[in-house]
Amino acid sequence: MRPIHIIGGGLAGSEAAWQAAEAGVPVVLHEMRPDCTTPAHRTGRLAELVCSNSFRSDEAATNAVGVLHREMRALGSIVMKSADAHQVPAGGALAVDRDGFSAAVEAAVLSRPLIRIERGEISGLPPADWDNVIVATGPLTSPALAEAIGALTGEGALAFFDAIAPVVHRDSIDMDVAWMQSRYDKEGPGGDAAAYVNCPMSRDQYDAFVDALLRAEKTEFREFEGTPYFDGCLPIEVMAERGRETLRHGPMKPFGLTDAHAPGVKPYAVVQLRQDNALGTLFNIVGFQTKLKYAEQTRIFRMIPGLERAEFARLGGIHRNTYLNSPRVLDWRLRLKAAPRLRFAGQITGCEGYVESAAVGLIAGRLAAAERLNHEIDPPPATTAIGALLNHVTGGHIESIDTGPRSFQPMNVNFGLFPPISEPRLDETGRRLKGPERGLARKRALSARAERDLAEWMARAAAREGALTA
Repeated sequence: MRPIHIIGGGLAGSEAAWQAAEAGVPVVLHEMRPDCTTPAHRTGRLAELVCSNSFRSDEAATNAVGVLHREMRALGSIVMKSADAHQVPAGGALAVDRDGFSAAVEAAVLSRPLIRIERGEISGLPPADWDNVIVATGPLTSPALAEAIGALTGEGALAFFDAIAPVVHRDSIDMDVAWMQSRYDKEGPGGDAAAYVNCPMSRDQYDAFVDALLRAEKTEFREFEGTPYFDGCLPIEVMAERGRETLRHGPMKPFGLTDAHAPGVKPYAVVQLRQDNALGTLFNIVGFQTKLKYAEQTRIFRMIPGLERAEFARLGGIHRNTYLNSPRVLDWRLRLKAAPRLRFAGQITGCEGYVESAAVGLIAGRLAAAERLNHEIDPPPATTAIGALLNHVTGGHIESIDTGPRSFQPMNVNFGLFPPISEPRLDETGRRLKGPERGLARKRALSARAERDLAEWMARAAAREGALTA
């Protein structure tokens, strides 16, 4: 059987390779690292995490990301299996030891006889005799390949900034000032309810911090001028420029936290740090993606109470992301309309986030395998998280807003991508629900519908497979 060629060994490419091999189809996985590296990667491992170590909320009842986690687990995701095996404390989130996670994914992929890894850059379009290709090169697609794809589609690849948060050595944090607590004492997947280091700020300290951010020297790249930021990953200094109170209603919000050293004093703002490795020796500053110059980072971040003597294992940085205008150039099977032998997966399609990228890789691998085996496959229902994400990538977008720019932008999974559902008005006892309660009830209903519809979709697929092999 001719193999599927997958270009890119990140989360999407690794997941796609795993899913195709699980279906019995041989795969050649092409990864350019370590022969050719990027500004953001540190190793040559598959599935290396280059930004945060968080897969975000693992709560499936009322959070769309948690629903996506649940669906990926049900579909045998190697990314989720490895994440679960290497989780670190993170309150209600699923965060991982980044080195342990990527090592686990790579070991699993290497263990499959049907998967062969070839190291080296694919410069330009893949050879014409590769008839079934998944391009999963992510936001750091090599310039040569990006240029070739752009020429083939006639679409200029859009770009946006993606900044990296700094990482601090845990033993350099002053715990006489900081304290351990998760927001609202919420327990995470590992049962922990005190997963974050919290650094409190008074109003004067907060104002001085914002002033320093506004005056700081930033890294500028001429090639990025005019490039829009993705609102889900704004640099900390850009948020500060949007208003003095923006940060304390964003990553520095004090809500749901009580200063263990001064319970009667409400902090004006709080900076949180989240465990970054299994040993608990490294913590990243949550939401502090930045393009500040290195010297400015150490000076300004040491203004944070508790971090005055912070030692940084890694400072923040910035790199360029590219993605397709996917609703125009891809079909629902994620194939390029101009060249159907090429299928795309991961962040290059216009999804955003680790689990979203892996989920699109998951469905791309299954679609490619079905095509190779001449099997029919239905798209996952749009009522599921994976289906909603696929629908976001491949359709449902107007061309532009008010004759302005194209409306298609990178997106994390969220309940706004799901088809509407009637909002429950009464609880199970018949009591009338109030506004916030109705919102939670709606999310629970969306989650329950997604779980039911995915199970039915999987059952239909299994029955069809059974009929084919009978």
